[in-house]
Amino acid sequence: MEFIQNNLPYLLAGISTGGQYALIAIGYTMVYGILRLINFAHGDVFMAAGLIMIYCYTIMPLWISIPLTIILTVLLGFTVERIAYKPLRTAPRMSIMISAIGMSYLLQNIALYITGGLLKNYPSIPWISDSIIIFGAVTKRVTLITPVLTILLVVGLVFLIKKTKIGMAMRAVSKDFETAQLMGIKIDSVISMTFIIGSFLAAVGSVLFFSNYPGVTPTVGGMPGLKAFVAAVFGGIGSIPGAVIGAFIIGICENVIKGVGWTTFSDAFTFVLLIIVLMFMPTGLFGEKQTDKV
Repeated sequence: MEFIQNNLPYLLAGISTGGQYALIAIGYTMVYGILRLINFAHGDVFMAAGLIMIYCYTIMPLWISIPLTIILTVLLGFTVERIAYKPLRTAPRMSIMISAIGMSYLLQNIALYITGGLLKNYPSIPWISDSIIIFGAVTKRVTLITPVLTILLVVGLVFLIKKTKIGMAMRAVSKDFETAQLMGIKIDSVISMTFIIGSFLAAVGSVLFFSNYPGVTPTVGGMPGLKAFVAAVFGGIGSIPGAVIGAFIIGICENVIKGVGWTTFSDAFTFVLLIIVLMFMPTGLFGEKQTDKV
């Protein structure tokens, strides 16, 4: 019983962290699945969602602040796509990648200007941030809510992709960009919807993440964004189930390592794990095998 009490908080925290990484990783994997590029600004959209929530909460009640934060984050993601990616639709992939990195630094510097580089305290959300006891172990309620909400959102997203018209268009574009365009699919609308969905999930992930880590700085999106990207690559970039499973594996392993006293190596482990997996499975756990046509 004592073993459970000592280790259960780390396992629960790992599952919760994995769910938060999963919500960010889906944005990476969806954009890559359609555009075949990495949206390096995605982690900064996640950071911006945290700051938007802080400033909204100073002038509005919580029940307005949360949905407004999600709406404004979605608008930010849509704007990023229109400014940084749409004008370069036919440009070489390297140009688009440089634009993505530039947008990432632009968002960070805007946040730096607004906050003055100071840590901004995230508001405590009633009920979600409350402490509860499970099998004698004390944890926050958000650690239980996160994996459940993540799974529900992923199920909803899979339904959207498999059963709706826009989902069919997304699948068509991800398979063959040029042919989908010739078949009359509005490529710009599909890409914009992809960014909107990714930004929505990042906004939800930010509410859950910062409920556990109550501080937002202009660079706070860097490490969660990077780990979510690793999770997407680990699971198989372009695969939504792969991104989710990869995120949960990384989140659990990271917190178990902290539990055994190796906190210093928890971040390094994530990237070592990625290197090992890619040595034996270059496309990740669920990535499609690449075949060269002759």
